[in-house]
Amino acid sequence: MTGVPASATGGTGRPTPRGKLGAVAVDQASLWNIANILTMVRLVLVPAFVVLLLQDGGHDPAWRAWAWAAFAVAMITDVFDGHLARTYNLVTDFGKIADPIADKAIMAAGLISLSALGDLPWWVTAVILARELGITLMRFWVIRHGVIPASRGGKMKTLAQGTAVGMYVLMLTGPLATLRFWVMTVAVVLTVLTALDYVRQAVVLRRRGLAAERAAAERSEAAAR
Repeated sequence: MTGVPASATGGTGRPTPRGKLGAVAVDQASLWNIANILTMVRLVLVPAFVVLLLQDGGHDPAWRAWAWAAFAVAMITDVFDGHLARTYNLVTDFGKIADPIADKAIMAAGLISLSALGDLPWWVTAVILARELGITLMRFWVIRHGVIPASRGGKMKTLAQGTAVGMYVLMLTGPLATLRFWVMTVAVVLTVLTALDYVRQAVVLRRRGLAAERAAAERSEAAAR
């Protein structure tokens, strides 16, 4: 007996080379890290949040409170999964794709649902969602020239949006209802201002990238002469 299970040797009795198989095993194991699990939880919370929010016509305070709890958990996991991934080197390809999808999905679900219920003007939802989609597409447009980093204003925008949507999910009245209006106003203003700043960064980044490419091409031509 070799002490190695047949399944691990491909049924031949000989140990499998540790090259590609070992790398695949490591990659698959790393997928199930705490950061990715939190991202998956946030994705699952999106439909749960919508169902809770729309129960009994969407105007039951108790169901709205449960919906707020689901939304709050999603926002909290958004903070922790990115922090854990960066701190403990748990960044994976799955996380790079799923994390921004989960972020935008929970926010879009909240905005669209609130507008459908008549609690939030559709133009607010349109401005925020158009900004998020536009900036995402713009990042892909300039990605060969470099990555546009998240700015402090962008982080403030995300915080303001999450706080405002959370307050609208709760059926607040009186001064708190007035406060949530102003919080949403701040969120919309930050949404527009940060979008303009990202556009500026994208234009500068693309110009520098094109200039670098032209300079490299000229050097190549000069060397070939």
